[in-house]
Amino acid sequence: MANTKEIQNRIKSIQDTMKITNAMYMMSSMKLRKARMKLENTEPYFYGLQKEISDILLHFPDMQHLYFDNRGQDKQETVKKKGFIVITGDKGMAGAYNHNVLKVAQKMIDEASAYRLFVVGELGRHFFSAQGYSVEEDFRFSANNPSIHRARVMTEMIIELYKQEQLDEVYVIYTRMVNSMKEEVEVEEILPLKTHEFIKQEILDQSQLGKGNYDKEAAEEADDWFLIYPSPKRVLEKLVYNYVTGFLYGALVEGCASEENARMMAMQAATDNAQAMLAELSVEYNRVRQAAITQEITEVISGAKALKKKKKKQAR
Repeated sequence: MANTKEIQNRIKSIQDTMKITNAMYMMSSMKLRKARMKLENTEPYFYGLQKEISDILLHFPDMQHLYFDNRGQDKQETVKKKGFIVITGDKGMAGAYNHNVLKVAQKMIDEASAYRLFVVGELGRHFFSAQGYSVEEDFRFSANNPSIHRARVMTEMIIELYKQEQLDEVYVIYTRMVNSMKEEVEVEEILPLKTHEFIKQEILDQSQLGKGNYDKEAAEEADDWFLIYPSPKRVLEKLVYNYVTGFLYGALVEGCASEENARMMAMQAATDNAQAMLAELSVEYNRVRQAAITQEITEVISGAKALKKKKKKQAR
């Protein structure tokens, strides 16, 4: 059994650790609120871009475009060179946050016949490098404090590779925070974009606005007066660039928010465990101290009895 000094040292060590976990919990809470606010402020712009793209595709559904899945059959017959943008954290202590997204990403990469790997976050880069995967060295971005500028630089690199046909498909693998207790790993294909999904969303929006069922003939007649300058393809090119930028920014913010939420839960669990350990150690400390006091009292009584017996012997 440990003595009182050892137990006191353990109690002090746990109390010091609790101060760290509490501080990390508060910091993660503040970062989470900041990330959610960023996402809420950006969503109207992102949804506006989505609406514009949907509106154009609704009027020109047969238009072939480089950034969409109707770009031509020649692309579909070649071996798919897939690009994976994996969003992880820069550090651990966030529960299963990094493990979950890395597990999904690794499975998809292993199933791809040809790939290029773009990793956000130091922890993800170290993981894939240690596992022997080829990671793009020029694509080095932090997961902390996501910004539109960072998303724009990432978009420029990815779209340029896509235009040069070094990538046929691009996927983003990130974590979305469903609520404070649940997170899910999401896989989204950002290039090429799916034409039918944009058109379906536009039809759904029109129905919800009370315009009734979508009338295809009326839409075709509307094409006669639907004017886009300089051309639908040129406008779509600019819109898609901003759309991909907005999507990457949203994924970065979602990943940051999910990481901080996971870290909050991990730090709360660590604090709760520390409090339980302190309670057990407090009971053990009191038991050991009581045993030590009892032993001292017993020794004093035994000494007093021995002294009394000695005096009696001397008196005889």
